[in-house]
Amino acid sequence: MAAHSGDVELVIEFLNTFDLEEGTDVLLTRHEWHAWAHDRHLTPDPLPEAMRLRAGLRAAIGDDTVHIEERPGEQSAVPVGIVLTEHGPDLTASTAAGAVFAAAARIAIRGDWRRFKICPAHTCRWAFFDNSRNRSRTWCSMAVCGNREKARAFRKRSGGDATRP
Repeated sequence: MAAHSGDVELVIEFLNTFDLEEGTDVLLTRHEWHAWAHDRHLTPDPLPEAMRLRAGLRAAIGDDTVHIEERPGEQSAVPVGIVLTEHGPDLTASTAAGAVFAAAARIAIRGDWRRFKICPAHTCRWAFFDNSRNRSRTWCSMAVCGNREKARAFRKRSGGDATRP
C-alpha cells in the first residue's frame, strides 16, 4: 500500500526546515517556526521539542550529520492520540510536531518508512521520498545533485579538476 501523499509531504517539509545549501533553518527562531506551523494550520510546539523531533527523524532516515546531542533521548515524546473516524481508527495530534510524528507513524505502519532518504551530496543533505519502483533513487534531484556528482566523477576519470562544483 502506498503512503498517503499528504503525510509524505508534511514529513518531507518538516525534515527540510533545515536547508544546508541555502543556509537557512526554520527552527532557529520562534517566529519562523510559528509561521511554518501556522501556514500548515498547525499549532507550533516549543522550539526545543521541534528541534529534537527533526533531529531524531533525520537520524532515523540516515542523516549521519545529526549531532549526538541533537538526537532525541528517552524524554522525547510527542503527544499523539487515536480517534475513530468514518474510515476507522486514525492517529491525531494537537501540535505541529505531533502531526508530523503521526504522519511519520502512518507511513511506517504502511511499510514505506524506508523510502525516506537523505541526499548524499555534502552540500545538500535534502530529505526526499523515493517513489521509484525498486527504491533505488539516490539523489534528491538527478538534474541538480546527481548531475553534479556525475560531472565530478567524469572530471576525476578524465583528469580534470574534480573539486569544481
